[in-house]
Amino acid sequence: MGYRERPSRVDRAVVWQRTGGGSGQVSVLPDGCMDLIWTAGTLMVAGPDSRAAQVRAGEADLVGIRFAPGTAPALLGVPAVELLDQRVELDAVVPAAAARALLDRVDNAPDRVVALESVAVALAAAAPPPDPMVSGIVDALAAGGSVAHTAADTGLSPRMLHRRSLALFGYGPKMLARILRFQRALEPIRAGTPAAEIAAGYGYSDQAHLSREVRDLAGCSVRSLQPG
Repeated sequence: MGYRERPSRVDRAVVWQRTGGGSGQVSVLPDGCMDLIWTAGTLMVAGPDSRAAQVRAGEADLVGIRFAPGTAPALLGVPAVELLDQRVELDAVVPAAAARALLDRVDNAPDRVVALESVAVALAAAAPPPDPMVSGIVDALAAGGSVAHTAADTGLSPRMLHRRSLALFGYGPKMLARILRFQRALEPIRAGTPAAEIAAGYGYSDQAHLSREVRDLAGCSVRSLQPG
């Protein structure tokens, strides 16, 4: 089984491809994103994850577009919270005839990576303008800002920020902040950086806090994500 990815022509999105041949389970870690995924005969939408999702590796090839946090709901016309921790076929989100036409377009393409990306580009072109709050919310929380400060920076009340976050990201700002921090910490974890050093550098109160967060979000220990 092989995996590769590259930046997409859709703003801040990533095109990825996984070739079949593996067995067992693949752990998909929460990242605040939503994906449009093709596999033979199926187009599906992966909603935002609040915890690690276990996906069977299988023999089938997969092609996907991973949209930046908060951007897919406008493209698909569905609030992110309605797809939280779900994988649904595209016709559950868009009209069945449109979903079938898009699936046929990818199924019959000589290069399905290019075809799926062109589908995403078309969805983006037809979608309403992106919510201007998205980047401000993500940037403020990713920088370690509190919910109160993020609300103030974006001109929203905490209640309005929570409501807007559910629609854009699938969960409230506090949960989004946890996931963004976890994603930032993943690189040093996987590089073998000592857990105490990661905790100190990435906004965790201590090593035990880091361990609890990894257990909650990834379903495993910090050590299991480290090399060797």
